[in-house]
Amino acid sequence: MGKGNNMIPNGHFHKDWQRFVRCWFNQPARKFRRRQNRIKKAKAVAPRPAKGSLRPIVRCPSFKYHTKVRAGRGFTLDELKGAGLTSRFAQTIGIAVDYRRHNKSVESLQQNVQRLKVYKSKLILFPIRANKKLRKGEATEEQRKVATQLETKVLPIKQKWPKLQARAITEEEKNFSPYDTLRKARSDAKLVGIRAKRIKDAAENPDDISKVKK
Repeated sequence: MGKGNNMIPNGHFHKDWQRFVRCWFNQPARKFRRRQNRIKKAKAVAPRPAKGSLRPIVRCPSFKYHTKVRAGRGFTLDELKGAGLTSRFAQTIGIAVDYRRHNKSVESLQQNVQRLKVYKSKLILFPIRANKKLRKGEATEEQRKVATQLETKVLPIKQKWPKLQARAITEEEKNFSPYDTLRKARSDAKLVGIRAKRIKDAAENPDDISKVKK
């Protein structure tokens, strides 16, 4: 111990810094390597889309995010059926399929069916065997010559927000009370069983004055 009111020595000399530190000196080289791999993959899959499969439009879960849309895992069997496709054939032409997902609204079903139809109208399907007779849906030689590789996302999903315009507040909106409306809705939901029981008892005992609704 030293003299005076000094700080007590508390040296940390066993940290083994070299074992835990991670340097990133190879970041530029890795960036170049990823770019070369993307170019190599694009040449290998050409003229197919280089940005993955076609995905459906789905709503984000929870009340907080349900107004936003995003790309889902895959199309449902009902959506594929509405577009005139089978699940096995759809996966061969770049359409993702999700066997677990189900449609809970007609709106989402029609939206994704229309998305599949638009994709089919823009699709140029190369034949499996170019020397043999073309099968149904396969492109001719003239159509194949104009085919180009899509390097962006396939039918990108865009958020659509409603554009609201300024207007005068109506008299009905001025008199509306959200607090009273919510309180009444909670009370109705809470007392629905009790009120149903009262109506049933009053119907079974018409002579009982206490059961009659005042």
